[in-house]
Amino acid sequence: MPRAKAAPLRDDELLITREFAAPRTLVWRMWAEKQHLLRWWGPEGFTVTDLDHDFRPGGRWRVGMVSERYGRGWSSGVFRTIEPEDLLVFTFAWEEGTGDPLETIVTVRFEEKDGRTLQHFHQTPFSSVASRDSHVAGWNSLFNKEAAYAVDFPGGQGTTKS
Repeated sequence: MPRAKAAPLRDDELLITREFAAPRTLVWRMWAEKQHLLRWWGPEGFTVTDLDHDFRPGGRWRVGMVSERYGRGWSSGVFRTIEPEDLLVFTFAWEEGTGDPLETIVTVRFEEKDGRTLQHFHQTPFSSVASRDSHVAGWNSLFNKEAAYAVDFPGGQGTTKS
């Protein structure tokens, strides 16, 4: 049977797939539980200073973070869909003066693979290719922190296998 081909991405969307050396249950908890998000959210060099996290469909989230190089930034949104360990959909927008204020939709799918997790991150629409491209490095940097935290997750459920 022929294998289905994925449609090419449009100029206004971003897709990043990362593999984590941790079970899906753990990676899901890292997104779902505020005490874990505080430890890894934000690109490398950024520290979360404020986090509101009403993790339920219709619940709002808002994060403030700071770095020496870029200063303070704020982003916020609303959780739209939460299917534990499988799917998370939320809106994302930079607040005024922080970045492109256009609201985007973020969809994160979690897939178990031999005790590891594939995380498929999709974000759209962007106001321009430049805006989309400016998010690539930031999200990948954030996912680097997420991967490191998964290995050092409290309770030792992560693994250092590569």
